[in-house]
Amino acid sequence: MPFSKLGLSPKALEGVRASGYTDPTPIQLRAIPIVMSGQDLIGSAQTGTGKTAAFALPMISRLAQHGALRGLVLEPTRELAAQVETAFRDYARFTNLRTVVLYGGTGYGRQDQALRQGVDVIVATPGRLLDQMQRGLVRLHQIGILVLDEADRMLDMGFLPDVRRIVERCPRARQTMLFSATIPPEIEQLCKWAMRDPETVEIGQRRSPAETVTHALYPVATDQKQELLEELLRRTDYDQVLIFCRTKHGADRVARKLHHEGHAVAVLHSNRTQHERELALNGFRNGRYEVMVATDIAARGLDVEQISHVINFDVPHHPEDYVHRIGRTGRAQSVGDAFTIMTAEDLQEVAAIERFISQKIPRVKLEGFAYKYTRLVEEHPPPIFGGGRSRGRRSFGYGRRGRR
Repeated sequence: MPFSKLGLSPKALEGVRASGYTDPTPIQLRAIPIVMSGQDLIGSAQTGTGKTAAFALPMISRLAQHGALRGLVLEPTRELAAQVETAFRDYARFTNLRTVVLYGGTGYGRQDQALRQGVDVIVATPGRLLDQMQRGLVRLHQIGILVLDEADRMLDMGFLPDVRRIVERCPRARQTMLFSATIPPEIEQLCKWAMRDPETVEIGQRRSPAETVTHALYPVATDQKQELLEELLRRTDYDQVLIFCRTKHGADRVARKLHHEGHAVAVLHSNRTQHERELALNGFRNGRYEVMVATDIAARGLDVEQISHVINFDVPHHPEDYVHRIGRTGRAQSVGDAFTIMTAEDLQEVAAIERFISQKIPRVKLEGFAYKYTRLVEEHPPPIFGGGRSRGRRSFGYGRRGRR
């Protein structure tokens, strides 16, 4: 079914066509008619499936013309807020609707100016929105459409009390949409409190990584992790690589060493200023940087189409984070590879990830790499094969993998 059959306004249809999209994704196909009807919605879909358009396009259609502040979208991070606001601007380019993005880590000047001129939609992080409410520049008494995006991430970051304070300031007679990869008990309680008879749309299994992503584990001794990472980059045919570290200091350290090896590297974590983060993201998107080293701040919402590989330099502590990290590649049915460097200390986390995604991840050994002794390199897991674009990859004892 094309977008034209989903009840969207002509201006919204113009916007989606100008953005280069022709057919709706499954989440858009199911969610848009519900949102257009005014019903509350709980949405769950794998990353990279077009969730933003699923709520932005019907919001633009229903708001139609510039007027009072009537739409509010809450996001857990600055990067997500900026990306969603950019999507709104793109889709609404043929309307006179005005949007503004509000987040911390930057001055109030431009945000204040936009609010005083009048906006129809605010995309914001909870903290900065509350600041602007306290300063008297934002009133939510006319909000008719409220979106709580990445709700489980907001829960993880401790934003749920702020979210409740914001929701309490919105009219009871409103439409509420909530999007979340998982629905833990706290989110269930939030849904019961904030929503009225919501329709639930779930696309795919919440625990499943994208089927277009090939997984591989690279066991190594702890003091050889950086050396193995550099060798992986030398042997891999990649477009752009996103490398995840557990800590901010770890990300800085890995990035410095890769820069010394001649890689064009960007760094993204919460200790970077907003200006530095924007420069890193823009440089990564436009190809100035071939490698980005990040903490889990980039695990959700980083929208860069050409990421061919995700490398977990550190195994994530939580299985859910593994799914979100590798979801940065293989987006929208494109192919991708997810490599995870593991040490003996990571065995429990790896086992938890494999239980969570209901599949074994093949262990891979690099031919010709001068491994120090670790019992992990001597293990022989069952042969599980997949695609891949690495040169010289070898599953333990089971032969070379071909290039895709």
